[in-house]
Amino acid sequence: QVRLVESGGGSVQAGVSLRLSCVASGRDFSMYAMGWFRQAPGKEREFVAAITYSGGSSYYADSVKGRFTISRDNARKMVYLQLNLLKPEDTAVYYCAACSSPVQTAVVITARNNYDYWGQGTQVTVSS
Repeated sequence: QVRLVESGGGSVQAGVSLRLSCVASGRDFSMYAMGWFRQAPGKEREFVAAITYSGGSSYYADSVKGRFTISRDNARKMVYLQLNLLKPEDTAVYYCAACSSPVQTAVVITARNNYDYWGQGTQVTVSS
C-alpha cells in the first residue's frame, strides 16, 4: 500500500514556474515507477510525465515536453514536477501516481490504467 500526497499547486500568471511535490508513504517506494497526470474541467485525466523506479528514464506528453521536468528522490520518497513557461491550457488538477509494474517501458508507464495508487491532486490555475 502506498499513500501519495501532492503539494505545490497554485494560481499563477502565464510564463511563470511552479514546482509540484509528491510525498509517498509505505513500503518499496523505490520499486515503483511514478507519474504525473492532470485533469482539466470536463476532460479526461491525461498523462503528463513519468519516471522509472531508478530515475534513469523519463517520458513526457508532447504538450509539456521541453517545459516540464519530472524527478525523484528515493531516499526521501519524493517525486517532483517542475513546471516552466506555464500556459493557460496547463490549468488542471495535477495527480501523482505510482505504478507497481516490474516492466517500466514507456508504453507501460505512460498509461493511466497501469497505475495502482493515486494522490488527491493539487490545483494549478494559469491565467493569461
